[in-house]
Amino acid sequence: MTRRSRDRVADVRSVVVTHMPDYRIVSVVPLGEGLDNLAYEVNGELIVRFSKEPDLARRTALVVQEARVLAAVADISPLPVPEPTFTAAEQGCLAYHKLPGAPLLDMPRHQRSAHGTSIAATLGELLTALHAVPIDRVADLVDADHEPLAEWRHQTAANYATVAGQVPAECRRAVEAFLDAAPPHDGCTPTFSHNDLGIEHVLIDPVTWTVTGIIDWSDAAVVDPAYDFGLLYRDLGPAATRAAIRSYRTDADDLAALSERAVFYARCSVFEDLAHGIETEQGKYVDKSLAAMEWLFRP
Repeated sequence: MTRRSRDRVADVRSVVVTHMPDYRIVSVVPLGEGLDNLAYEVNGELIVRFSKEPDLARRTALVVQEARVLAAVADISPLPVPEPTFTAAEQGCLAYHKLPGAPLLDMPRHQRSAHGTSIAATLGELLTALHAVPIDRVADLVDADHEPLAEWRHQTAANYATVAGQVPAECRRAVEAFLDAAPPHDGCTPTFSHNDLGIEHVLIDPVTWTVTGIIDWSDAAVVDPAYDFGLLYRDLGPAATRAAIRSYRTDADDLAALSERAVFYARCSVFEDLAHGIETEQGKYVDKSLAAMEWLFRP
């Protein structure tokens, strides 16, 4: 274990002892690192998560905001969400008792493929509930996060430049054609959504393959409703995304246009995920990103 890792484990122990003085700590295990957070598991039952945001004021605000979002989402979501046990906002820390299930990302790829459509249908029902929330109900909880699609394409070109050597050679021409093409029409009705519904945040029962919870609501925002469908397309493929859209109930957006934008977001976000996997040496992100090239940029 590196010194940095030891220091982090010590931070976990310290914050738990401070907020749960009667709780006996037996084990602290690193769970993983995402773009925004580091997560640890204490005693196999308590998740302790630290924001990677370097600015103290923003880090504090993000933790306070997420705790409030979780309280609101618990009344909205048809699926279980974390219930904060304590927060240490200045340290960027949020802790909650572990929900049942395992991250879908940790399941073997062939099993994800076999069960992807049923899981995605359940997630389509989740997105129906979230997108139906009146914007004014969450206006003081979350920000708007809706960049023009032309800006998305510009950022994707930069991300692709950093990982191009890892992209299968047979896909590169299709990637470059995508980057040269005009993005879809930008019009949509923004909605409240998870805004990071990748398979690392979807918990499933590995026996029944039912969804047992949705974690990490730190990016929840008012966004293009197609975005979370795009992450499903990226991680689970076209058939699963069609199942999600079939179970989605809305009268606020054209589903054909939503599907087109979902594919666009999937193609953009895969390079960010690939870069993250390479930078943090997390092979599961690299593997899922390279696997997705098969349907995102089929030659």
